[in-house]
Amino acid sequence: MYQTKIKRVVRLLVLATAALGLQSVALAQDDKGPELPPQCVSITVPEGNKLAHHLYARGVQIYKWNGVSWEFDAPRAALFAEEGYFGEVGSHYRGPTWESKSGSKVLAARVPGTGCTPDPTGIAWLLLQSTETGGPGIFSRITYIQRVNTTGGIAPSAPGTTMGELQEVPYTAEYFFYRAQN
Repeated sequence: MYQTKIKRVVRLLVLATAALGLQSVALAQDDKGPELPPQCVSITVPEGNKLAHHLYARGVQIYKWNGVSWEFDAPRAALFAEEGYFGEVGSHYRGPTWESKSGSKVLAARVPGTGCTPDPTGIAWLLLQSTETGGPGIFSRITYIQRVNTTGGIAPSAPGTTMGELQEVPYTAEYFFYRAQN
């Protein structure tokens, strides 16, 4: 009952913020996160963390030709509150870093030994752990991030033509952001 009242108050605050013309993010409906296929148990978020935000990304994965193969260089994507890519709330870029329009940031690194590729035509699903957060806002105190439901973004299959050539490959993904329970 107490959590229901808190959720109601938070929803009212989000609606009030939206009415003032400020950006808001989609509220998590529960603290369970995405439903993972059996081959993806390695990206399960450790106990003691609770879902804070669920965002949708649309952008590119950037690859650089090293003369022999394509190496991942950086992501560049817009982050949205809604599934249809509405309500832009921030961006995702080199680091990897996620930054909200209000200025909060989270920098993370892939958790070693995690990841899965349920769809070979999409980039891997990942578990990342926060290495640094800053600023007040949606990304403050984030502990873990899951990248799931990816489409596209895999390295080009044809070789590059010049050393250092960059290729941008379109991708979409869903990102689930978690905070430690207190």
